[in-house]
Parts: sequence; C-alpha cells; structure tokens
Amino acid sequence: MRFRSPVAGAAAALLAAALLVPAAQAFPATTKQQLLDHLRATAGTGVISGQHNKEPASLPSQYTAQVHAITGQYPGLWGGDLMFRAPDVADRQRVIDQAKTEWANGSLVALTWHVCTPTGPSTCEFDGGVKTRISDEQFGQLVTEGTGLNQAWKRRLDEVVPYLRQLKDAGVPALFRPLHEMNESWNWWGNRPGPDGGAKLYRITRDYLSGKGLDNLIWVWNVQDNPNGGWADYYPGDAYADVVSLDVWYKDRPNAGDYQQMLGIAGQKPLAVAEMGKIPDAGMLTGQPRWSYFMVWSEQLRGNNSNAEIQAGYFHPRVLNQGEIQLG
Repeated sequence: MRFRSPVAGAAAALLAAALLVPAAQAFPATTKQQLLDHLRATAGTGVISGQHNKEPASLPSQYTAQVHAITGQYPGLWGGDLMFRAPDVADRQRVIDQAKTEWANGSLVALTWHVCTPTGPSTCEFDGGVKTRISDEQFGQLVTEGTGLNQAWKRRLDEVVPYLRQLKDAGVPALFRPLHEMNESWNWWGNRPGPDGGAKLYRITRDYLSGKGLDNLIWVWNVQDNPNGGWADYYPGDAYADVVSLDVWYKDRPNAGDYQQMLGIAGQKPLAVAEMGKIPDAGMLTGQPRWSYFMVWSEQLRGNNSNAEIQAGYFHPRVLNQGEIQLG
C-alpha cells in the first residue's frame, strides 16, 4: 500500500477528459456468481490488466487515462477507492459514477476503502486516521457484538451502503476489498492474527453488508507480501473470501514462494495481485499463470515503470485489456 498527497489540481485537470470515453463493449447483465465463474474459468489462460485510481475522488480515472496515453489501451479492470479525507468523501458519487461508466465501457470494477478508525470521526487524514493504532481492548470491543465500538463500525459501514447499492441497482458486480493488508501494522485494523483478529472483523463486515442486500459484492481478501509469512493466520474462511489476493510491495513482483503460499490459501478460488508498483513482466505472466488480475497502484504506474515496460505488459499475449473480456 502506498499513499501520497493529492495530485496538483492543474496537472490533474489535464486528465479530466478521460472521464468522457466512448462505450467500447458494454457487458451483458452479469451476476456476481457469473463473474466469479468467469475468473475461475480463465485462470491459467489469461490475466486481466488493472489500474488503481486514488485521490482526488474528483478525478476518479486519472491513472487509467495515463495507461491509455502510453499504450492506446484501457485496462480491463478499473480500481477506485471510497476514501477518507473530507473532500474525497464528499465526492464519493463521482467514484461510483465512474465505476458504472467503466463497466459500461467493458472494464471490470474494483473498490477498496481506506477507512478511518471507528474510534474517531467519519472523515480523517491518512496519518492518524487510517494509519494509526487502536488498543487491544478497543479491538476486542470492536469485534464483540453489541458494544459501542461494534455499533460505531456498523454505522461507518452504513455510510457507504447507498453508494454500493447504486452499483447493485446498475447491475455491476464489484470486486470489493475492505480491510486490506490485514497482516501489516500501518493500519488500525492490521497485525491481528488468529480467529478473533482481523479475520473476525472481516467476517462481521461481510455479514453486515450482505444483510443490507448487497449481493453484488465480490469479497476480495488481501494480505501484503511481508517476509514474516503466516498469511493464512488472517484468512476469514472459505465462506467469506470470494477472491484471495496479495499486495506486492516488499519486492517488485511476487516470487515463486509468494505464489505457492497464496495458492495454498486460495485452493480453487480466483487469485489476484491487488496492488503492485511494477507492471508484470513475461516471467511473472507465464510462470505464475493462476493470477486472475493485477492492479498497478496509481502514481506508481509512471513513477516506477518506463513506457516500454508498461507497453510490454499491456501487449503481452496473456493480458486482457478493456474490450477483450468476454462475459456471457
């Protein structure tokens, strides 16, 4: 996970036109299960290209536009964020509108959420709000039904229900990745292994949002590639994870050991790289064939890759870009 200050307004404004892209290949009506079946069926034969788009929420496709400027292709997967800073939370509708546009244009949709700690207000800064710690006692209350912090967490979830419901009503099955990198300690929900740790909070979160009728959400469970191992200690169980995913930041790309460890957790579930700074190379794409999709992190696209590397990734024969994903 990498977060930096918002893009300067003048530079970002040059990319605003990317929001107005013509429909390429609208998907047919697709359920969550149909999309999961598709990800399983294509594992080993193709990997979907993805690009994350972080703040500001007022420009929810700025990094996707950079992909197109470099390659002439749009990613097969658009990534957005429900965010945390007050100006971005106020622009959540733009993120949802962009998600619907991307789906209509023939790209899959992924959402993550850098959520503020439930011990504080709904909006916050990254440092001290998302990147913070809560005590063991507070976390215990958080995952105990009926406590004040447990109820505060559910109220926090209620804030995004109307936005997620719009995607359901539009027929968009969204890859939803809450509480990501739960084996890391930078976030308030992280570094709590075992059945009563992050895995329990994940289960509570899925149960609560599912109870709101959001059956369009594809639940993406996520850890980071830190060298401490033990990733399975954070797994919420097969009934709660639809997709098993890894963020790759300790190295450029997942190594063979990372891949095998994730395969051991995933079983037959779709497997994905949900964040990475380097574009996949031919060795990863051919040597680790079970990845269903990859997602390059926002400013890392140009900050960590040459144009030639980006083009090589997007034109690799196994990579599926917008308009190349066949659903239905």
